[in-house]
Amino acid sequence: MSGPAATVLIVDDEAPARSRLRQLVAELPPYTVIGEAAHGEEALALCGRLEPDVVLLDIRMPGLDGLAVAGQLAGWARRPAVVFTTAYDAHAVQAFEAQAVGYLLKPVRRERLQQALDHAARIGRSQLRQLRGTAPRRHLCVPRGRGIALVPIDEVLCFHADQKYVTVRHVGGEALLSEPLKDLETEFGDRFVRSHRNALVACDWIEALERRADGGWQLRLRGGHGPLPVSRRHLAGVKRRIGH
Repeated sequence: MSGPAATVLIVDDEAPARSRLRQLVAELPPYTVIGEAAHGEEALALCGRLEPDVVLLDIRMPGLDGLAVAGQLAGWARRPAVVFTTAYDAHAVQAFEAQAVGYLLKPVRRERLQQALDHAARIGRSQLRQLRGTAPRRHLCVPRGRGIALVPIDEVLCFHADQKYVTVRHVGGEALLSEPLKDLETEFGDRFVRSHRNALVACDWIEALERRADGGWQLRLRGGHGPLPVSRRHLAGVKRRIGH
């Protein structure tokens, strides 16, 4: 059984090794590769920009090696789960001292990778729940074509849950997320208000709360977006948040 959806950054100084891992991850939904790095400095830069859930990290690399990268990531407020991938088994103790959650020997086998990603995704999600409220994301990673796009939280209008997926509406369009709405509310609750059982609306984008002809309520958003319905159950909460 696969774990929760997670984004993956691959770090290895050898292009064939990166290609092999990308191929394996592609066979393991719901995991998505959002980037590749060929050395430690690039890995840290991409981790800061892309905020992956899991990093598949080679140990022996020129310059800043994998152990040094993991050591730096361990101190980050929003740190990814690290799984080492290496041709050598002599670094296992150091790897776990660097707070890695997995250690795979090359050549990496599909089954072992699946197990490691499932474990890393669960660990990463648990860490994220503990950290939410103190270090919320500045961007969301959303699917676009065959790749991934970064959507600034400032440009998100609302989230709408429908069964197991959440649609994020932003100024550039819409995209699907596999994160639960309750997790998004926990992380971004200071910037979004629950307007409906299945919806969160960005407070900064709300222009007005309006009464509809049928007696219900709706939110009009800036820029001509919306309107979005407000349920009777959540009306009082919306009024409090917008100072109505």
